[in-house]
Amino acid sequence: MKRSYLDYAMSVIVSRALPDVRDGLKPVHRRILFAMKEGGYDSSKPYKKSARIVGDVMGKYHPHGDSAIYDAMVRMAQDFSMRLPLIDGQGNFGSMDGDNPAAMRYTEARLAKSAEAMLD
Repeated sequence: MKRSYLDYAMSVIVSRALPDVRDGLKPVHRRILFAMKEGGYDSSKPYKKSARIVGDVMGKYHPHGDSAIYDAMVRMAQDFSMRLPLIDGQGNFGSMDGDNPAAMRYTEARLAKSAEAMLD
């Protein structure tokens, strides 16, 4: 039993919690970017509500919960969290001082040009 649990725990850590060496993204980040690309949320188009994007991701690719998806999306929109933000966010996406981002119903997002270049 102990060995089975350790095997399972290690597989979860390797497959979900650690970023991939190839692109530095976790599966949830990759699913968000893919869903945004498939949904047509390009940098040349208007912003879409974050709740809509989170719903698309949760419904099609990541059925685990909206808060995990939104937290990952917020992190990809923060210019102080990533060297190149992959999501172009509009609204309150938090601050370096520890201020929390606004609820997903108040923020909007679209793909950043850097994410489009990476996905092409």
